[in-house]
Amino acid sequence: QVQLRESGGGSVQAGGSLRLSCQISGSFYPTHCMGWFRQAPGKEREGVAAIDSDGTPHYADFVEGRFTVSRDNAKNHLDLQMDSLKPEDSAMYYCATAADCGWIMHVLSNFINSAQGTQVTVSS
Repeated sequence: QVQLRESGGGSVQAGGSLRLSCQISGSFYPTHCMGWFRQAPGKEREGVAAIDSDGTPHYADFVEGRFTVSRDNAKNHLDLQMDSLKPEDSAMYYCATAADCGWIMHVLSNFINSAQGTQVTVSS
């Protein structure tokens, strides 16, 4: 079983930055994808960013170059640097792993491992 522990959420004003981190342990395959999805109240879950084991990143269109996903394979660690945050970025953010990054970006719940989430609130 894969265990994931997120940190780094919080409150920030529009235009500000936050860095989310995720430590992964347990039965994690190093070749698997790591990533993030989010869910705002009353909205569907949506993939935010994911990164393959070779470092290839994938981003949702709404990221528009504002976020950077990175991973440290030696430490099974994942980060998401979020800059130029907007109020519409406010949501619970979840760290996830899966055999394929597409499963994270499309938030296919049956095929991904995820944690409890960390709240991001962006005020205008």
